[in-house]
Order: sequence, then structure tokens, then C-alpha cells
Amino acid sequence: MADSERPIVIVGASLGGAKAAEALREAGYRGGIVLIGEEHERPYERPPLSKGYLTGKDDREKIYVHPPQWYAEHDITLRLGTAVAAIDPAAHTVTLADDGQVGYHKLLLTTGSEPRRLPVPGAEQDGVLYLRRVDDSDRIKAALRPGARIAVIGAGWIGLEVAAAARTVGAEVTVLEALELPLLRVLGREVAQVFADLHRDHGVDLRFGVQVTELTGADGKVSGVKLGDGSEVAADAVVVGIGISPATALAEAAGLEVDNGIRTDQHLRTSDPDVYAAGDVANAHHPLFDRHIRVEHWANALNQPQTAARAMLGQPDAVYDRVPYFFTDAEWTPRQPNEPVASRDKLSMEYLGYVEPDGYDRVVFRGDVKANEFIAFWLKDGRVLAGMNMNVWDVTDPIRELIVSKRVVDADRLANPNIALGEV
Repeated sequence: MADSERPIVIVGASLGGAKAAEALREAGYRGGIVLIGEEHERPYERPPLSKGYLTGKDDREKIYVHPPQWYAEHDITLRLGTAVAAIDPAAHTVTLADDGQVGYHKLLLTTGSEPRRLPVPGAEQDGVLYLRRVDDSDRIKAALRPGARIAVIGAGWIGLEVAAAARTVGAEVTVLEALELPLLRVLGREVAQVFADLHRDHGVDLRFGVQVTELTGADGKVSGVKLGDGSEVAADAVVVGIGISPATALAEAAGLEVDNGIRTDQHLRTSDPDVYAAGDVANAHHPLFDRHIRVEHWANALNQPQTAARAMLGQPDAVYDRVPYFFTDAEWTPRQPNEPVASRDKLSMEYLGYVEPDGYDRVVFRGDVKANEFIAFWLKDGRVLAGMNMNVWDVTDPIRELIVSKRVVDADRLANPNIALGEV
């Protein structure tokens, strides 16, 4: 079979994989599409696993990207519960764990990432939980109950979202973090402090600058977290959220260039011209920043596949240049249906832009930080690098324009809520 007659194969039946298949069909591609996934679940979105699905606000059906019949209706071969063992770029084949082979014309890797494991004694006991897949969310949900003692290791996005969900159901929550503030590497000290205050205000016991040395337990069941100072935090369950690592093993073994993810150009093409990558696993060259960046958030998995699909179909203008975006949301106060939630009791945040931990020289706040209704801007030499709106809506477009324009702004006007962002 000629390469051009082979299907496009997508490895990773995730949000990114499903969206790539959808984009190929929408672009008019009528050839074969094979979507291969290791999980037995059809492609689903991951944000609800630490948000609405975890808290019980959303039912399971809402997490899926497409209805079950969608794949057959669009002539997409969906192979679930199927692990990929190897890729041979020279032969244009994918070898499956059951020794089967699938030839490809173009290959897209949406293999995502995996949670980093906690490297301490006792970490393999029952009750030590990670969050990546829907079954993980089910296990954490079962552990969140009134009065339960939940220890969360890591004060990143996942850790804080789980902590908020646990407090909402009435669990006792202790968050353990090696750094001195939550989200410090992502947000910097000024905004990280806001998140620390907000979670403490809602009963989360935040402990910073701590070292986890052991998970204690009896009969194979975790019962606590031992710290470097010899103290111990009692726990009925321990949720570990210490970051994720891009799933690059297949790419490395295939000889693709790997550096903090699978390295791609702005078209999401890897070092092999017939292999592309998108989502968490892709370290893509971004034309706006003129550098490679890897973004571990939903928006990349949602939007990069559209660029990859068009690029695989030979469209030279297929360039991924969207400003990085992510969001988080949480509520702490149980309420009756239709009862409004005070701003201080909810966290609805959107973030646009890209800033290295030491890449800014000033943070400008606009709005009421104490009321939890504000926008924060990260600036370097008077230019906006990123903006975060907290419980303030319909501002992402002007924030994006400030970032993309790269123009020098007046910080006092930027901070003044009486001046429209478009006029700063």
C-alpha cells in the first residue's frame, strides 16, 4: 500500500486526539483515521475530573468529547484499551502491544502526560491517590466525605482544586508544599499570596516549606504523612499532586527530538516530517514568543489539534500562535439551587499569556483584591506579558490584545478600573 493510501493515525485517544480527528473531517479529509487509546473510556476532557465531576455537580456523561456513535458516523476507527509498543518512522508503522501493526501516512502523537510519583517509603499503600484519569477522580470522590482527613501533597492547580472540593463536602484538608507559597513558580509571589489567603479563609490548613519523608500506615492502608521535622499529619487519604511529566517514551524510542516534551515547529511537526505532536506532550515553537514552550492545560489540547490537522493535510498557513490560556474554578460554600455565591466563596479565574518565574519586574492589580474581584497583570519593561482575571468577566479579548501588541502601557491607567482596558 502506498503511503498516501494509508490512514492518518492518532496515538492518544484524549481530548487532543478526538479533536484532531474532528478537525480532519471538518477540513474535508476523507481518508482513513485510526484513533488509538490505552484507556477503555472513549475520549474525554480532564478539567472536570478536578472540578465539576469530582464535586458531583456534573454527571459522567458530560466529560466525554463526543457521543459514542460519533466515531462510527464519521468513519473513524476508534481502538480503545490498546497500548502502542513502538513507532517506526522509516516504515511508517505503529506496533501495538498485542503485536499488531498499523501503517500510517501521517502520525499525530497526543500521548499527554503522567503524574509524577511520590518517591518516599509508603507511597504504594492504599489510599494514596493521583489524579489523571476518570477512575482516579472516582477514587478521590469516594474519599471526600464529611469529617474525612485529607492530606494533599503539592499546592499546584490540581492540589488546590482537590482541596477546595474536599472542603466543600466538609472534609478536613491539609495541603503540604515544599515551596513557601502555592503556585509560586506559575504566578509569582504577589498573586500566589492571594491564593494562599483565599484557601486559608475557607479552612484549608496550608503548610509551606515542608519536606515529605514517608507515608505511614498499617496493613497496607495509609494513615499519615511524616514530615522532615519529625511531625506527622494524620490522613484517611493522601492526594499527590506534584506535577506531571510529558509521555515521551514512544517518541524517544522512535528517534524523535525530545526536550521537555516532543519538540515541534510552529506547525506542530516533529523532527520527522510525517509525525506531529499536540497537547501536553508538545514543546512547540511559538511565533509570538519566538521560543519553544510546553503548556500543560486544556486549551492546548483543545486547539492545537486543529493546527496539526491542517498541517498534516499540507496547508502551509497552519501555524499555532494562540496566546496560552488556562482556567480554574472552585466553590467552597454549599448552597441551595439558584442561590448566588459571594465572590469570596468562589474562585473563577482565567489566565492569558506566558511568564517565566523570574521573567517579570512588576505586577499591577486592577479591582478589589480583598473582595476576590480583580485582574492581575504581569509586566516587563512596561509591556504586559500575562493577565489573570478573577471573578471578572468579558475581559479576555482586551487582555489578549495587550499581550499581542507588546506595547508599553501606563501602569497607573492599567490599574484604574474606570479606564477601559482598550484605552490603556
